[in-house]
Amino acid sequence: MLKSSPLKVAPEDSSEASFQDRISPLSEALIAAGRFFDRRGWVPATGGNFSARLSPDRVLITASGVHKGELEADDLLVADLDGCPLGTARKASYETGLHMQLYRHDAAIGAVLHVHSVANTVLSRRLGSVVLKDYELQKLLPGKPEPDSVVEVPVFANDQNIARLADRIDAWMIEHPATPAYLIAGHGLYAWGASVGEARYRVEALELMFECELWNR
Repeated sequence: MLKSSPLKVAPEDSSEASFQDRISPLSEALIAAGRFFDRRGWVPATGGNFSARLSPDRVLITASGVHKGELEADDLLVADLDGCPLGTARKASYETGLHMQLYRHDAAIGAVLHVHSVANTVLSRRLGSVVLKDYELQKLLPGKPEPDSVVEVPVFANDQNIARLADRIDAWMIEHPATPAYLIAGHGLYAWGASVGEARYRVEALELMFECELWNR
């Protein structure tokens, strides 16, 4: 049975009740995503991190150092768009800044999911980008590209300076607004959507296509 969230932090532009009402269903959706990804082997050890937008200026995000297949409600923290946790002494995920870059970049993004599969890790170490074509599942990506179109998933060099990496990704996405997701070399996939459900479907679709690309090489 899931623990109820102890968080009691409301943004300035939302009522306390409506804000707290959003925490529980979003927590449940992120926990379910973590368990699903864990069954696929995509969140080994403490790898991966998840988040969902609570309001224009608040995000629910996984705490640092927890297994994403074993999440409970109190492993999810409320943070502002600068990535600062609110109402808790716990630390948010080390890569919180990458989530916040996406939420600041596009107000329509409602959830961000980061996973480490074998396929995305190997491809991200070998390639400068992953080019997808002729997959029916491309239709699930942003913009709903047709299977006969070319979809490029960029790969960014890993950087332990998250702020610097976030700036590089932001500059790329401004120049390439159709970016459907991205990979970090040796570090995994970042995908997003308007909801946790949509982001989860996109992760599934991308991972299937990445696995096919890996087998084809």
